[in-house]
Amino acid sequence: MTYDTSELKKGIIESQEWLKQELTGLRTGRATPALLDSVSLEVYGSRMKLNQIASVLVEDARTLYISPYDASQVKAIEKAITLADLGVSAGSDEKGIRVSFPELTVERREQLIKVLKGKLEDARIAVRGKRADAIQTIDKKEKAGEMGEDEARGAKDEVQKLVDEANKALEEIANKKEKELTS
Repeated sequence: MTYDTSELKKGIIESQEWLKQELTGLRTGRATPALLDSVSLEVYGSRMKLNQIASVLVEDARTLYISPYDASQVKAIEKAITLADLGVSAGSDEKGIRVSFPELTVERREQLIKVLKGKLEDARIAVRGKRADAIQTIDKKEKAGEMGEDEARGAKDEVQKLVDEANKALEEIANKKEKELTS
């Protein structure tokens, strides 16, 4: 009986998707609606994401315009953006909110790269945890006699190969984002 790596592969994919999602929140030189995905606010008695209660349009490279579906929510949205502490300025009129992103300074870019490295390390830690779980399962099967010593060694090698590939993929995702931040 060989070891089933599907659970490990699923965990690796989850870690990669998590990293991609986290990195969309790191602001590069251009304003994109995805930068506001983390903003949520209390509306109609429940917590909702900004993109569920308003449309977000790109006006220019450093400005987004938020047009709420219900005009009475303008002030609440403006307050939520301010509280989200995204390093942006928000100003409202009667129809919507204009969000301006300041020019990225060298210091801010360096801070963002540090955050990026931290997120990358978090993703690697998650993958290492999945590897540890897989190896523990293999060891249990070997002790229970469900798997021979050679088979267990081969399964551990396969697990390590998958983890190495995952770490390489995570590194590529981070390097791509770092290039965006430095350009």
